[in-house]
Amino acid sequence: MTSVLYDAPGPRAKRRNLLISVVFFVLLALFLWWIWMAMDDKGQLKWDLWEPFTTADAWSTYLWPGLLNTLKAAALSMVIALPLGAVFGIARLSDHRWVRVPAGAVVEFFRSIPVLLLMLFANELYAKSGNIASEDRLFYAVVTGLVLYNSAVLAEVVRAGILALPKGQTEAAYAIGLRKGQTMTSILLPQSVTVMLPAIVGQLVVIVKDTALGGVMIGYSELLTARSTLAANYANVIPSFIVVAVIFIVLNFAITSFASWLEGRLRRGKKTTGAVLSPNDASIAGTAATGAGGGGF
Repeated sequence: MTSVLYDAPGPRAKRRNLLISVVFFVLLALFLWWIWMAMDDKGQLKWDLWEPFTTADAWSTYLWPGLLNTLKAAALSMVIALPLGAVFGIARLSDHRWVRVPAGAVVEFFRSIPVLLLMLFANELYAKSGNIASEDRLFYAVVTGLVLYNSAVLAEVVRAGILALPKGQTEAAYAIGLRKGQTMTSILLPQSVTVMLPAIVGQLVVIVKDTALGGVMIGYSELLTARSTLAANYANVIPSFIVVAVIFIVLNFAITSFASWLEGRLRRGKKTTGAVLSPNDASIAGTAATGAGGGGF
């Protein structure tokens, strides 16, 4: 298939690509074999080190509670950060300077601070305030750090997704009488969802992984911290790291797979029927939309 951006490979290019693929897979196989032999030499493949993962005790006592805490912190952070990021992203596009400038300052401030520092600061703040129980403080500190940082990042994702749409969308909305607030909620945001979805999913994966920072630095009992306790009891450090890595891979793959399915469904749902509105129909639609209310921002 030949297009403006891509030329179909000829016979020499096909042979070259095949050779590169074969060399790559051979090198990959050699690398995996080297890892296997190194682990075998160090005794990390002994069944005694892997047997705990076949028992219910290791999972019910260590891994499942840690995974549950990871999912709980990540889910709450996602639920709060997504709408908060959308609000700040839209605010940065406001025509009003008193809305746009403070929103931009907040986004740039929290986007520039490491999420780990935000967790540490939140933990100290909650400890000094004394209004949060000690058993809940670490959880709230992790969620606060994740929300502040990721909402700032998601705000930029939302802003970029809206700006990526053709200006003709906005001009057409104004032409039929829609105000800016109506244009944003009815025209721009729904269309920009599919544009923003890959970046949003990438940030959701980051949220899941960043929960481990709370376990390392402030002692939140998430999956990686649970692994440390398990490894101390069963003396299987390397196998425990491998099992936890596989859990994270499966979890994040499930998130990205669901997002891919959702993106495909949204794209299929937005296919037009081919119907063309007459000028009279367009004017009726614009009058109905204008009468629905909604102001600028």
